[in-house]
Amino acid sequence: MERHNRVLVVACGALAKELRYLISALDSGDKGSAIDLECLPAKLHNRPELIPEAVRGRVRSARGRYRSILVGYADCGTGGLLDKVCQEEGVERLPGPHCYELYAGAEAFARLQDQELGTLYLTDYLVRHFERLILEGLGIAEHPELQEVYFNNYTRLVHLSQESDPELDRLARQAADRLGLRFEKVATGYGGLVDALVEIRERAA
Repeated sequence: MERHNRVLVVACGALAKELRYLISALDSGDKGSAIDLECLPAKLHNRPELIPEAVRGRVRSARGRYRSILVGYADCGTGGLLDKVCQEEGVERLPGPHCYELYAGAEAFARLQDQELGTLYLTDYLVRHFERLILEGLGIAEHPELQEVYFNNYTRLVHLSQESDPELDRLARQAADRLGLRFEKVATGYGGLVDALVEIRERAA
């Protein structure tokens, strides 16, 4: 399939594994998927102010080579700046404020928040890369005193689980223990990400 007949999703690297799986599952087989995926570094989770311009740059570099371009980010802590970039560039992003709500669903996530505001959420990706993205990314590994600065007001760690994997369960509990937080697991599967990909696929048809 010619690229100009395809759709490009410019996405967060933290969603790469799940998006690749879902795109493959939506593949039409002998025709090949109408969707290509390009991911920006997941470490931008720790610097959300950099996300909008990083997305803009990738969108502009791909423009003209694809039938349409969509953004595989929610707002992700950009405070509306990503929406501004999307509007200026004529592209759409995933719905919602962040991937936690996208996985759990808006109503279920709101209930989790109402239960306990001081909650740290980890997806499967963040569990796998907890040391690199949280402990090292936030400087805690080098300066342990920063742990209290960042997490003093947190009381609970919730693992929003996409896959049933005992090793991920172990790592998630280990992360909670490392931060001194009570552990809970909520099995979300792929949640709203499935609906978002189906919509993208329909646009690409």
